[in-house]
Amino acid sequence: MRWPRQAMWLLFVLLLLVGPPAILVSLVGSPVSGWPSGEQVRAWVQQPLTEQTLAVALTAGAWLVWLVLAYTVTVRVLARLRASVAWLRRLPLPTPMQATASGMAGAAVFGVSANTATTAPPQPPLPVTVAPLDNSLSAASFDNDGGILSGDGVTVNGGWLPRDTAEQVAAAAALVWLRRRRAYQPRSSGPLGRDDQDLTPLPTTAAAVQAALADHPSPPEAAGATPSPASPAAGWLPASLAVLPAAGLGLTGPGALAAGRGLLVTGLLAGQHHPTVPLVITRTALTSLLGSAETLGRRLPRLTVVGSIDEAVQSLQMRPDDGADAAADEPQRQTDETTVAAHPAPVVIVEHCAELGRVERLTGVTAAGAGTVVVLGGWAAGPTWQVDPAGYTHDPRRPGWAGPRLCVLDVVAATDLLTVIAYTNPPLDSPAADSLSDAVAPAGRRVPRQSTRRNHPPARGPGRRLELRVLGEPTLLVDGEPLAIRRSAAVQVLVFLAAHPDGAGAADLITAIWPGLPPHSVTGRLYTTLSELRRHVQAACGLSLLEHTDERYRLNPAQVDVDLWRLHAAVRHAATAVTSTAVAWEAVIDAYPDTLAAGRTWAWLDPMRETVRRHVIDAHVAAAAAEPDPCRALDLLQGGIRVDPYNADLQARVVSALAALGDHDAAGNLHDSYTRRLAEAGLDVDEKARHKMGRTSAIGR
Repeated sequence: MRWPRQAMWLLFVLLLLVGPPAILVSLVGSPVSGWPSGEQVRAWVQQPLTEQTLAVALTAGAWLVWLVLAYTVTVRVLARLRASVAWLRRLPLPTPMQATASGMAGAAVFGVSANTATTAPPQPPLPVTVAPLDNSLSAASFDNDGGILSGDGVTVNGGWLPRDTAEQVAAAAALVWLRRRRAYQPRSSGPLGRDDQDLTPLPTTAAAVQAALADHPSPPEAAGATPSPASPAAGWLPASLAVLPAAGLGLTGPGALAAGRGLLVTGLLAGQHHPTVPLVITRTALTSLLGSAETLGRRLPRLTVVGSIDEAVQSLQMRPDDGADAAADEPQRQTDETTVAAHPAPVVIVEHCAELGRVERLTGVTAAGAGTVVVLGGWAAGPTWQVDPAGYTHDPRRPGWAGPRLCVLDVVAATDLLTVIAYTNPPLDSPAADSLSDAVAPAGRRVPRQSTRRNHPPARGPGRRLELRVLGEPTLLVDGEPLAIRRSAAVQVLVFLAAHPDGAGAADLITAIWPGLPPHSVTGRLYTTLSELRRHVQAACGLSLLEHTDERYRLNPAQVDVDLWRLHAAVRHAATAVTSTAVAWEAVIDAYPDTLAAGRTWAWLDPMRETVRRHVIDAHVAAAAAEPDPCRALDLLQGGIRVDPYNADLQARVVSALAALGDHDAAGNLHDSYTRRLAEAGLDVDEKARHKMGRTSAIGR
């Protein structure tokens, strides 16, 4: 316990502050007894070194030393108090509605207690169930620092997103990895190290959104398929767009540009469900929001960038009619401002304009229902909302009216999310559809290369054995029995260190487990997690699980055996084997029971998981290439499909193998089921794979 040590330090400091002045006052009296007289000054000048003057000098020096000590302690105490006050300022205060509800609930509780105390005997105490510890970060602890899930949205470093928009961002991030899995070309010979360009982790803001939703996911989908933006119902409309007045809207205030970026991101996500409804923006407005308008129209196909307000109006007037009869039959959604059709009209984001002619043309667009105009500035023809930096809105023309909270993003956060959206919607004519655009995406972090040089010895202990399984459900076993890990952050630490056998620094762990949060705000949480994990394992089996050397943490290879390390060893052996290569690759296949950390949705896990998956897919392809029996080779390729059912190359190989064996019905059924699987995930079939599978499956039909 730390409090006895802290009490001793406090007592020691008090003794240093109180003891010296008490001794000096008792021995020589008060330090201030008046100024020296003229005779005393002349005597000191004539004979400065006397017993009395030396005593006075020593006394003055002692008082100066004490003053320096007191000053130092005072500065430290004031710094602590200032930090405490700053932390208290970040605590979210209850809204007036919450305060009212809490007061009514408290009054009701005390009222019921007062009325029933004299008529009913006291009830026996109810048993209390203590829940296991968890590392979920509360908004009260890290408000506005990033990656925090509250009841109605997610706070990231640089903005706030409504819950439905955040879920669409997470789904779009998952779709990025499905696209990468679909496009990967398996290798017939495995490399010692993997340096694939498309294993770059996603931008920090997307990772922060994923991390915030990881402990509170939406209803689970089919295994292996994370919902994509195209998966929900086609009528999905984000709240940030549904609340926009059909008559147009102006945005002012310190959060106006941040809200404009939020509408830009939200509108592009909504375009996943309404691909015929574009988002139109002028180049000037786009430059005001992001600082640059170059190449965005090419990388974001559902974003129409026009040169002026006149061109924006013209593009909407030229838009084909969706059918008035169909629109009239659709349900209407009532908002505070007006009635908006459930089928959304295009959103038009333009800069502020004071010219009467252009204002009238924009008003005509909104009146005709051809689009909802959002002006970055005052809007004379409709309501103007003032937006604060947190996204809360109000209308100065309507005192007391509180508007909806809008999605707000700074330039960095918006650019991060636009990078993800651009990757999930590549232009059809782009030769590099599966690469991130340098004009949109900042330089991404590369996935750390997996260790290929170390041969970790099996764990050995004095009669005890530690085993860590991370392929499948993460489990730590002591002599074959699972050991409960109380903190979910500790489970992440174990899996992260298993994927990094050479260790990781504290900054690496913090960035991975708590993306988007300032490191100083979670450093203590990391140290607490590591210390508790080390003590928990030490108390359970007497073995040392973690090592800390050269400012890096790693799993102790002499005490713990890791299934992922055995898989890496099998990959190294197969890649360097000269004889019996088929047997070596099948050993890799046998060492892979399930996905890395199956069922977990940690943002940092995707690059590691895909690296391991590609090693195993390569093993299936290499073993099939070395297999002389075509039926056995087909079984190996089908096993690769079970590892990754989204990979187009594997599907084409199996279709070709089935056609070569004469089973054309099975080849056609596999092609059809693969097409449906991709469509359900919001993907289309790769053109090369489509041509290859379509040609082979058509043979014999």
